[in-house]
Amino acid sequence: MTANQKTIRIGIVGAGFARTTQIPGFQNCEGAEVIAIASRHRDHAESVAREFNIQHVVDTWRELVERDDVDLVSVVTPPATHYEITLAALTYGKAVLCEKPMAMNVREAEGMTARAREVGVLSLIDHELRFAGNRQKLRAMLHKGAIGKVRHVEYLFRSDYRGVLDRQWDWWSDVDMGGGTLGAIGSHAIDSFRWALNTNVRDVCCMLSTHISERPHKATGSMRGVTTDDEAKLMFRFDDSTLTSDTTGTALLSVVESGKYENTLAVYGTSGALKVEEDGGLWHSPGGSGDWRPVDIKQDKVAPGMKDASWSRGFTVFSQEIVQALREGRTTVEGAATFEDGYQVQRVLDAARRSNEMGCFTRVT
Repeated sequence: MTANQKTIRIGIVGAGFARTTQIPGFQNCEGAEVIAIASRHRDHAESVAREFNIQHVVDTWRELVERDDVDLVSVVTPPATHYEITLAALTYGKAVLCEKPMAMNVREAEGMTARAREVGVLSLIDHELRFAGNRQKLRAMLHKGAIGKVRHVEYLFRSDYRGVLDRQWDWWSDVDMGGGTLGAIGSHAIDSFRWALNTNVRDVCCMLSTHISERPHKATGSMRGVTTDDEAKLMFRFDDSTLTSDTTGTALLSVVESGKYENTLAVYGTSGALKVEEDGGLWHSPGGSGDWRPVDIKQDKVAPGMKDASWSRGFTVFSQEIVQALREGRTTVEGAATFEDGYQVQRVLDAARRSNEMGCFTRVT
């Protein structure tokens, strides 16, 4: 069997987001098989395995990463578990796709990055939005000078999926498990800025809020305190680069706001602006035009079993790129977020938390 005919066997750790995105995405890939799944709750793993005809359900993630028939470990668990699972997978020589945010802090992210560098296997962070067609086109136009030098960037994320008061307390409500809007959505916003502009965040100012402070516990029904943020407001200053000079940015992120679902990235330059929206659209505003004009792009397909969304469209492409790279024996995927990228994002997240505590702009160090 030649390299490009090899079947890539995938082990999934986690039965939540993996069920809606990773598993359908990988099962849509030629030359890939999701062969095993593990979850903190075995009954969840068994249910997902039945739904997707996954051959093996294992009791623990440790058993999964030790299996000889697993080539790629997809870590789709709360952030507090990423460090331990990823290091174990790398120790066994497995390729790793780790969910964002990469880790709980810079120390963990640095350790994961160093270990991946030592082992030399494919090690990526699941910033799948990089592979959405409208974002790819935005970045290409940006770097071809379509709007000149970048003055300002904006990220808007609005959802009310955690806005209902009777939504149960879960790991997302627990700061010790890495829950909260800053990590879950802020990591995407920061990565989007770094990737689009090809530069780093220099300073950040952050205000975190918890609007729903208690939720009913799943087992007991009693109210339990929420220790994470459900809203994050951020301001940024970026390093100067070929595209940036005294460039600023903002991100407004909420999971408790009613209204139209928004997941928008906008870039404002010296000769116009570009904007991508959740529906896959790309808009261009030439300087002085006073309006937004649609840019014709090829719309992304969504793997069967996925809900049509930007995350799904991005992962449909990203999963195919991962599988193809592994079939060809490559340890990189062009344009994907590496562990080094995840580490750089984590530096900004840590600085944002310090900023929230101190109430001022904080240097990313």
